[in-house]
Amino acid sequence: MHTFQSSLRFILSLVAALSFAAAAWAAGKPFDQAGFEAAQAAGKPILVEIHADWCPTCRAQEPVISKLMQDPKNADLVVLRVDFDQQKDVVKRFRAQYQSTLIVFRGKKEVSRSTGETRKDVIAAQLAKAR
Repeated sequence: MHTFQSSLRFILSLVAALSFAAAAWAAGKPFDQAGFEAAQAAGKPILVEIHADWCPTCRAQEPVISKLMQDPKNADLVVLRVDFDQQKDVVKRFRAQYQSTLIVFRGKKEVSRSTGETRKDVIAAQLAKAR
């Protein structure tokens, strides 16, 4: 019985760790045009985050977005991260002037945009516009 309980605790810990890692990864999946277009064609809700590793506002957005990704309402949300410094062509295509810009799409239609927003309730409201 002791081995079963130990195994069960280990499995539950592993599931919790994987869930956290999946949410963190989902908030930072690198942007690629093909993935973006496929999500648009499928009518998915999409969050494009214009991110810079050196940006304190971007770092503040990360845990907020990760937490929102854990909400079942956002289960089908596709989150794509654009590197502000390395993907200048993509930044320009999205007409983003600054890092920490969040752009929300419902399929092919842009439904919300903000720059520098870190409040969970405001970002959640932005994401809700994509559903």
